[in-house]
Amino acid sequence: MTAPAPTDPAHAERRALLSSILDEAIAAAHPRKCLVGHLPAPTPGRLIILGAGKAGGSMAAVASRFYRQEHGVPEDRIVGLAVARHGYGEDAPGIRMVEAGHPVPDAAGIEATKEALAIAASAGPEDEVLVLLSGGGSANWIAPAGNLTLAEKQAITKALLRSGAPINEINAVRKHLSRIKGGRLAVAARNAKSILTLAISDVPHDDPSVIASGPTVPDPSTLVDARAICERRGITLPDSAIALLNDPTNETPKAGDPAFARAEYRIIARPIDALEAAAEAARRAGYEPVMLGSDLEGEAREVAAEHARLALEAKQAGRRVALISGGELTVTIRGEGDGGPNQEYALALALALDGAEGIAGIAADTDGTDGGRGAATDPAGGLVDATTLARARDAGLDPQAMLTDNDSTRFFATIGDLVQPGPTRTNVNDCRVILVG
Repeated sequence: MTAPAPTDPAHAERRALLSSILDEAIAAAHPRKCLVGHLPAPTPGRLIILGAGKAGGSMAAVASRFYRQEHGVPEDRIVGLAVARHGYGEDAPGIRMVEAGHPVPDAAGIEATKEALAIAASAGPEDEVLVLLSGGGSANWIAPAGNLTLAEKQAITKALLRSGAPINEINAVRKHLSRIKGGRLAVAARNAKSILTLAISDVPHDDPSVIASGPTVPDPSTLVDARAICERRGITLPDSAIALLNDPTNETPKAGDPAFARAEYRIIARPIDALEAAAEAARRAGYEPVMLGSDLEGEAREVAAEHARLALEAKQAGRRVALISGGELTVTIRGEGDGGPNQEYALALALALDGAEGIAGIAADTDGTDGGRGAATDPAGGLVDATTLARARDAGLDPQAMLTDNDSTRFFATIGDLVQPGPTRTNVNDCRVILVG
């Protein structure tokens, strides 16, 4: 049984407004808007373009049009390869496009990464390397080091995700099990005239060493860090991974390494850019934007409870506000259901609000998918209002039991409130908006 969305005009208007605010946040961080102004002018040597991540395809497409159509750079001067999540590819003439697994890597990602490393290593003193990075690049660029197999790397990634480890911890481990992450791509391209990385940030605090696991920047994390994370999170490692994490020669390159002498890094879009666009959209609709932070971390259900408290306080005070937040929340999986951090946040928010009138919210990942099983059609998040719990119970659902079972996807699918924009081809992390009043 599916419970219909509310038909009351006021509810419908508010829900449509929430969806439009999310759309504006996503548009603010799309490569069409943020990339062109940072692309360097073409030079006489070869231009090597390497892209990875959920915006890898769209960034490559924008770059292809810029160099081939606007500047007439001939095909023989452009060498390119971009890897994006399955369903996120985009036509980019002159740049080979590969779709690969995310969040769990697959064989397509391994073959594309081998090719990307070989192209980078071919760079000569007249060649410029342009690296286009976005969130998701850690899974798309996959090159297990040593004797580590793809299946072992997949199992380690799954275990880290299930443990509730934040992205910086996951990436610290990934870097020390990889031949491309943690500055190693810059080492491969060390003979190039220059290396310019243009990145769309999807991480708290916009740390270049964390975005796509920092393939072109020095790595501040160490083998000791990676071992400690695995121990603290209870991650069982195969012998091949243990050998890598215990091998001092497998340490990632650090600041001062010659590979970074001609490397430049620019972040061209940040989570705060999307949230500021959301704030402006809310302001135009008559709400006072209240920014709760663009880099929030923590358990999704705990953050939701705190945000519900703030919303109820604002309602009690008679304020008309939009509570806006971003960051990357986590879910420690204890149940058997399906979901993601934004859907879990939305379900926990509905429970904490307990049907309070005059409050509605949306929580979604700007990349178009939230958790899920790696399909481009996975939901991005959920939408809640004063009718959410009543409609769920009318449909025979037990909201609290479903939260306990991490079953937020089925909850929102049943009541028709999944947020499903499809592939957005950008990624600046979560966008959460609660309208009050």
